[in-house]
Amino acid sequence: MDIIFISDLRIETIIGIYDWERKVRQTVSLDLEMAADIRAAAATDSIEDTLNYKAVAKRLIAFVGGSEFQLVETLAEKVAGIVMDEFNVSWVRLKLHKPGALRGSRDVGILIERGNADT
Repeated sequence: MDIIFISDLRIETIIGIYDWERKVRQTVSLDLEMAADIRAAAATDSIEDTLNYKAVAKRLIAFVGGSEFQLVETLAEKVAGIVMDEFNVSWVRLKLHKPGALRGSRDVGILIERGNADT
């Protein structure tokens, strides 16, 4: 299995359960690892034969930027679903960071894996 990744994709959104969090945009950061077979793209040197990470990033920026979820868990599930369903990805590992959410900690978040890594 080959993996295409995006690291530290920063997006401003409404996220959180507290009243003040519902009124201000906060930055979340996404780290994605996505299963992809890159052999065809390597042979043809054509973007049409690979997972277009720019298209993935643009879609996630639009979705997350327009979302207003309370929980990072919900946001992570929705993001993983978009990647798998819309970009034909069989496996994704997503780490969603919410910096500054916990006093005394640089970062909190969630790490999920969805799909089958063996395909």
